[in-house]
Amino acid sequence: MAVKVFKPNTPGQRGMTSQDFDEITTKKPVKSLVSIRKGAVGRNNQGRITTRHRGGGVRRYYRHINFNLPVGTTATVEEIEYDPNRSARIARLKDQSGTYHYIIAAQGLKKGDTVTSDAEASIATANRLPLKNIPTGSTIYAIELQPGRGAQLVRSAGNGAQLLAKEGEYAQVKLPSGEVRKVHINCSAHIGNVGNVQHQNVKIGKAGRNRRKGIRPTVRGVVMNAVDHPHGGGDGGRHRMGKAPRTPWGQKTLGFKTRSRKSSNAFIVKSRHQAKRRG
Repeated sequence: MAVKVFKPNTPGQRGMTSQDFDEITTKKPVKSLVSIRKGAVGRNNQGRITTRHRGGGVRRYYRHINFNLPVGTTATVEEIEYDPNRSARIARLKDQSGTYHYIIAAQGLKKGDTVTSDAEASIATANRLPLKNIPTGSTIYAIELQPGRGAQLVRSAGNGAQLLAKEGEYAQVKLPSGEVRKVHINCSAHIGNVGNVQHQNVKIGKAGRNRRKGIRPTVRGVVMNAVDHPHGGGDGGRHRMGKAPRTPWGQKTLGFKTRSRKSSNAFIVKSRHQAKRRG
């Protein structure tokens, strides 16, 4: 996949880049594997905004991805498709019983390839098998955190984790963030990297393109009034804020630790923060 550069025929196209979608083989999804997304983006089940700056955007159909491909499945890749709900490409599979599945497409996966989900599957791109049967040093993606629950880690475009070691009932996996984490050896993962590696090199170019993606504008706190934000007010920028950065609700941010769920700390061998400091 290459990055497409536009001629600056309009101010909005200056510096804008896009994907050329050369790996996409069809535009029509499988009807039985799509559903309409509800429009309450960024809100919880009570209708309250929990994630700001989300809303609007073009209408999308949600593709139901099978993050837990059944053991014993041998399927053929029928199409590589675009998914508007995620950065990765998805692969349409047809298994031995004629059932269709969507999975996250690995880098290099092509139409006509075979994907197998089994404990004795070969170490080939996109095959899914337990960590205990994957050789140490392999690159993996779509990793389970609990056996049988389905993939939860390493699912976005261009990402891949490395299987570092196995000790007892746990394997050590190095995630894209640099974190080294223990994962049970009975958890499954796909072999390879997630495709669409050029996703991170795409430049949005203009605000209207973000609006079509459902991303609303973000207003800085320092340009607000003091009644609206802790950073607001002042004398037109002649004097700096002079206090620690805070959220609109007054909680410290930018380095202030807010993690309250400590139960999973026992499985973290090296945090992503340690990896960054040593790097």
